[in-house]
Amino acid sequence: MITPKAGLSVSRQCTLLGIARSSFYYRPQPASSEELDLLARLDRIFTNHPVYGSRRLQVALAREGVSVGRRRIRRLMRKLGLWAVRPKRNTSKPHPAHKIYPYLLRDMTIDRPNQVWATDITYIPLARGFLYLVAIIDWATRRVLSWRLSNTQTAGFCVEALREALARFGKAGIFNTDQGSQFTSEEFTKVLVDQGIEISMDGRGRCHDNIFVERLWWTVKYEWVYLRPAVDGIEQQRSLAEFFDWYNFRRPHQALGWKTPDEAYFGEVGTTMAEAA
Repeated sequence: MITPKAGLSVSRQCTLLGIARSSFYYRPQPASSEELDLLARLDRIFTNHPVYGSRRLQVALAREGVSVGRRRIRRLMRKLGLWAVRPKRNTSKPHPAHKIYPYLLRDMTIDRPNQVWATDITYIPLARGFLYLVAIIDWATRRVLSWRLSNTQTAGFCVEALREALARFGKAGIFNTDQGSQFTSEEFTKVLVDQGIEISMDGRGRCHDNIFVERLWWTVKYEWVYLRPAVDGIEQQRSLAEFFDWYNFRRPHQALGWKTPDEAYFGEVGTTMAEAA
């Protein structure tokens, strides 16, 4: 957009566009190996202990011989999109301009495919960086309907996953998300509203509201990603494609009567929120 060889100076072009001149010259620096290691440690600890806030994460890191200040831990938690899933002060707020929908699943018996879909975003480490993974799961059968990788936490890749799930599997009666800005955005909610799908959103700090997606993330990481570290996004894309194929078609679940998610999705299965918790 800004061309140094144009008739106007860089300074004048920046002024006309309403941006600081320093923004034109800024070149983002890749994360250091030390920070990537710290991000990976935080991800592992938090995946095992999602109730940990910055204070407990600081203690857990110290027990591993890593001394880090809480301010830095909070910054990295924001970078990873993490917050402790327990009742607490509302320190991680959704976008103030976005509508928040009520939670609709409490005490509901969820006993058939496409009754409720859910989604979430998690951090996926690479050998030299990290990516964000979004997945859409059928609540009753645990079947992963679609997924996408991205290097940013924007709404776009979440909308792509949603549109793919709708195109391949019809639509759900209710769609449940957390209150993250990607899912409260008009870009995302409009797709659901246009399809006549009811929108449900987790209560802030409620640890069981989206429990099946949280369990999926543990499986993704401990049964696959941590055992098969990828060098780059292309390798991770291929690896996760293999994982979701295995998860849907070959991994039986005790809660499904030892059926695979694919078998349960095309058959009959029932569960309740009480059983999930």
